[in-house]
Amino acid sequence: MRGLYLVTDRGLCRNRPLQDIVLQAVQGGADYVQLREKDISIRLFVEEARSVKKILEPFRVPLIINDSIDVALACGAAGVHIGQDDMPYAEARKLMGRDAIIGVSVETWEDVEACEKLDVNYIGVSPVFATPTKTDTKEPWGLEGLKKIKAFSRHALIAIGGINSSNAAEVMSAGSDCLAVVSAICSADDPAEAAGKLKSIILGYV
Repeated sequence: MRGLYLVTDRGLCRNRPLQDIVLQAVQGGADYVQLREKDISIRLFVEEARSVKKILEPFRVPLIINDSIDVALACGAAGVHIGQDDMPYAEARKLMGRDAIIGVSVETWEDVEACEKLDVNYIGVSPVFATPTKTDTKEPWGLEGLKKIKAFSRHALIAIGGINSSNAAEVMSAGSDCLAVVSAICSADDPAEAAGKLKSIILGYV
């Protein structure tokens, strides 16, 4: 996996429809979209996921669901992202199937070591920098932590947490394969332009 990975947050969309932000992001170059919802019912989550999936299909951009295996299965998503407190990877893989994209967040070095034994598609290095959008995580990894994981892990790394156009180049240089962003696109005046700027930085490291 390589490229620009949008993680949605409706609370950061400045009262604009989430679907509009997603469309602009993929028009600007987003390669993956993770739908993250913490405060709506499963029914509404499934409806939203189906509508976002329709937007992504013409662009061949995979939809990844955060945390919720049942929502991912119900909407036919390409994969799921799971945290350390979510369903264990082995169970998620059984339910989602061998072709699904499954990523796991790593917040401690023990998490990184544990993932080496798993055939995950990527590990989410979380957070790289301190950020208000991820308040339930451990201390930030920083660029040095990211470099250490890159040197050790056999998996693709998706960096998330406080990443924007001002620090994207250093994060890529430290070994990230994918940049995951939330507010840098969701809150941008022009989400397509913001995505395009980030994508151009990523392409400089391909």
